[in-house]
Amino acid sequence: MAISAAAAQRLAYYKAQYGPGVLAPRGWHCFSTYGSNGSSLFVSPDPIDSKMLFSDDWKGFAGPAIQISFSFGDTSGRFEVAMIIARVFPAYKQFVQNVIAEGIEPASDFPSGPYAKDKLTYRSKKVVEFETPANSEGLGTDSRLLPNAGPIDGVAIITGADTDLIQLFARVSDNDRDLIPFIVKQAESDAQAGAP
Repeated sequence: MAISAAAAQRLAYYKAQYGPGVLAPRGWHCFSTYGSNGSSLFVSPDPIDSKMLFSDDWKGFAGPAIQISFSFGDTSGRFEVAMIIARVFPAYKQFVQNVIAEGIEPASDFPSGPYAKDKLTYRSKKVVEFETPANSEGLGTDSRLLPNAGPIDGVAIITGADTDLIQLFARVSDNDRDLIPFIVKQAESDAQAGAP
């Protein structure tokens, strides 16, 4: 990916052993999780306490953070995949209908149509970039990032023969907002190359 030397010096590539990697500001901390449903990588300017991350009391990241998640469409990850498809991928609505037909989750768990305040940019029928505005619910908060005074940018990507899903959620300081396009483009490039 083409990137200026100045921007490159401010970024690092963080990679989970099992799962996706992501660009984020240099010097941040990362922690990954994985299971039968998929995997997630969290990157934050503050150290990430695993006990906190798995605590029932912890609601999510209140400040700057980046999350990239890979959900398997043929395991328990299919519920997350179906939720996002129902929101922004109309070409894959049959996948949602198939998950609802299983009778495990009610149809009401899969609201149809985009969040009212999200700004969506479709790159293809499989790739949608988004921005969830400050203090709003949207695709950006369908993550471990809580709403706050900053927007959440990202991308959702359908990939693979099993209708898997890659989701990137990024909230950075105002000083690092210029890095968002590089972070998003790298996630798209990795997905195109077949990496989680």
